[in-house]
Amino acid sequence: MTRKLVLGLAFLSIIIGGGPALGWDPDNEKQAISAVDEFKRADPGMDSFFNNAYGYAVFPKITKAGIGIGGAGGDGTVFQAGNSIGSSSMTQLTVGLQLGGQTYREAIFFKDKAALDNFKQGNFEVAAGLSAVAVKSGASKTADYNHGVAIFTMEEGGLMFEASVGGQKFSYEPK
Repeated sequence: MTRKLVLGLAFLSIIIGGGPALGWDPDNEKQAISAVDEFKRADPGMDSFFNNAYGYAVFPKITKAGIGIGGAGGDGTVFQAGNSIGSSSMTQLTVGLQLGGQTYREAIFFKDKAALDNFKQGNFEVAAGLSAVAVKSGASKTADYNHGVAIFTMEEGGLMFEASVGGQKFSYEPK
């Protein structure tokens, strides 16, 4: 088991590259804006979430990999009233039956000021029980907020077999 753990952690560090770096990056903001367009193109109903949410965070590329133990990470941009207000990084650790790697986008919508403030204070974690909606045409019509938050993901590429439990942790830095 120890050998598998060491190999798994080595694999993750190579794939994820040591984790995301927090700090303002204008290129990441451009990628986030492009990801918003991709979400809307995949499901035109997403426009309602982007227009009506109090704020939202967009992670244009999250890299995920796992061999028994998995991890993911990516950098994002946080928006309020359509304007970027800061940057965020996401890290994730999972344990369970999993093998492979993939990249995906993630958008987190905050229903009200309290939900966005909670995120900005670094108190925001996505536990195993809070699920994300996979974006496809019409998916946003049945989606709703859970505890003031709605999460959407869109796969970009890769292949991942997974039956695991874990959670995501976010950090925030103002612009």
